[in-house]
Amino acid sequence: MAATLGPSGWWQRWRRRLSARDWSRMLLLLLLLGSGQGPRQVGAGQTFEYLKREHSLSKPYQGVGTGGSSLWNLMGNAMVMTQYIRLTPDMQSKQGALWNRVPCFLRDWELQVHFKIHGQGKKNLHGDGLAIWYTKDRMQPGPVFGNMDKFVGLGVFIDTYPNEEKQQERVFPYISAMVNNGSLSYDHERDGRPTELGGCTAIVRNLHYDTFLVIRYVKRHLTIMMDIDGKHEWRDCIEVPGVRLPRGYYFGTSSITGDLSDNHDVISLKLFELTVERTPEEEKLHRDVFLPSVDNMKLPEMTAPLPPLSGLALFLIVFFSLVFSVFAIVIGIILYNKWQEQSRKRFY
Repeated sequence: MAATLGPSGWWQRWRRRLSARDWSRMLLLLLLLGSGQGPRQVGAGQTFEYLKREHSLSKPYQGVGTGGSSLWNLMGNAMVMTQYIRLTPDMQSKQGALWNRVPCFLRDWELQVHFKIHGQGKKNLHGDGLAIWYTKDRMQPGPVFGNMDKFVGLGVFIDTYPNEEKQQERVFPYISAMVNNGSLSYDHERDGRPTELGGCTAIVRNLHYDTFLVIRYVKRHLTIMMDIDGKHEWRDCIEVPGVRLPRGYYFGTSSITGDLSDNHDVISLKLFELTVERTPEEEKLHRDVFLPSVDNMKLPEMTAPLPPLSGLALFLIVFFSLVFSVFAIVIGIILYNKWQEQSRKRFY
């Protein structure tokens, strides 16, 4: 009859069966649980997420302001309220933004946005929408939903007004995404269609339940989903592989109104770090990049401006130009005199 193993025997046998990778996974989970960050599995395989508070925002909105000590900065007409942050009120010609002061160096992440768009305008008499950003530059007001044009990074747009005439195959409000290396302009007249990566219809105005948007970036794969039906279920909107985004950019959100207007409110922004396993081949393929790009999508290359000439370089250019000019004049005079001498000899 086989000998019965005691508690120590079972422990020794179980410990021998665990690989080094298993031990590292257990250690990671214990550290995360001990830090109070609450990891949870979110997908197939060993994929966990935990909240990054320095990149997140929720009520009662502590750390929001215009000072240098705030984690989040307001710009333009944006205002902090008790239940939300209003980027723009339901008034014409307003512009507001909210930007994180801390650059994000996460490799894989997920941003959950709780927002609300509402106003007095009836069908097609409201606008213009809001945008969520992950960009190199922050706090730069401009015409693209309240942010600068020719941005560098990722923009996700919740567009509530169709500018292009004869817009038949597309129902607004509409969510779209764009990756830019600083060389492209957002085409307002065509609602950004020439540069969009994809999009979907999202009926989000004047709803009596919460509306959410999630942007997930994992292994160079960009996924955008929405929960706008009051069912607490994510619905696919955009999925693009081969998206290359540098680390160290800033998260933000902005909005703008023109002749038409709406209330554009942000209730919360929650950023989660995703821990995913990579094979050695994936590690080589997923090295850091320094300029945003999308595989199989040609973006115009940025031409760096020529550096200004120094005083010495400018002096040398002028000096040698004068020397060359004098040399050319002397050669010209010599050739002219020889031509005149040959002419006189012909007449004699």
